[in-house]
Amino acid sequence: MQTLQVDLGERSYPIHIGEGLLDRLELFSDKIRGRQVAVVTNETVAPLYLDRLTRTLSNYAVTPVVLPDGEEHKNWQTLQLIFDALLGARHDRNTTIIALGGGVVGDMAGYAAASYQRGVDFIQVPTTLLSQVDSSVGGKTGINHPLGKNMIGAFYQPRAVIIDTTTLATLPVRELSAGLAEVIKYGLICDEPFLSWLEDNIDLIRTLDSVALTEAIQRSCAAKAKVVNADERESGVRAILNLGHTFGHAIETHMGYGVWLHGEAVAAGTVMALEMSCQLGWIGAAERDRAIRLLQRAALPVVPPAQMQPRDFLEHMAVDKKVLDGRLRLVLLRQLGEAVVTGDFPRAVLETTLNADYGAMTEPLGA
Repeated sequence: MQTLQVDLGERSYPIHIGEGLLDRLELFSDKIRGRQVAVVTNETVAPLYLDRLTRTLSNYAVTPVVLPDGEEHKNWQTLQLIFDALLGARHDRNTTIIALGGGVVGDMAGYAAASYQRGVDFIQVPTTLLSQVDSSVGGKTGINHPLGKNMIGAFYQPRAVIIDTTTLATLPVRELSAGLAEVIKYGLICDEPFLSWLEDNIDLIRTLDSVALTEAIQRSCAAKAKVVNADERESGVRAILNLGHTFGHAIETHMGYGVWLHGEAVAAGTVMALEMSCQLGWIGAAERDRAIRLLQRAALPVVPPAQMQPRDFLEHMAVDKKVLDGRLRLVLLRQLGEAVVTGDFPRAVLETTLNADYGAMTEPLGA
């Protein structure tokens, strides 16, 4: 087991990474203050891991909360199911909520924890690659609104993140690729050597090689923890973690939540951010194409939806958390391994980016 630390003063917490951690009671009991535990999961993960975690927590009064699966259920109605279960079982302020699942489960369980009785403890137990390397770390919680993704929520840190890498054995291939979009992001925004390492190891990761997979998760979590340590509430540098997300969230919102997986939309959005960085003269076409090639090798989409027009992107991007005083800000690359958040770009460059022929930038793998 490897352990990293998110250093946020009294809100600091460990990130444990290893095999078989669902069975390690001491990792949980060290962070559970009361006798009541609510395990929030979904219909897909529950048959796989709920009983196993419940056995580990047999010394506690466990309330299972099984939600419908899918991004389309990340809303007020589903959030109420968590509150219904907590109130129905009379959970008090010493209760601990455990999020067992992917990013949607983690975001909703965390938001419920931030809200229930004005705040109770919670622990993240992410079971997808995307949630293990990104959404479980950093304290962003929330739900979607029909007009915008993740626009309602709170910053609320977990007491621990417990990553059992063996849960990835049951992850569908498409979901694994979606998680790789966030892994690749870290190399692009702040760690070019990691990008090079990924180019050498992406095929091993996709076969779930334990050594390569663990290193990818560890390096991703370390990168995110470093950024969160510097800017917990995204008032500055933390926004670089949103590379590709402004374009990607527009795709998710326009296409309908769940049609494109989050990581798929982020991958296509990252290509758009790469192209805009190239249009600004900050990176060259060779650097842009290098990153696109890696996304392709991860089996991710690198072309935005054909049915989306520039006006569709602009409409959805206007409802983005990085918009300040009506000005759109984007995460772009000064170079591979160095990201910047900026609203200082010519409107014409954004329009060129939205009208670009992304199919012409790609070539079949093996060509």
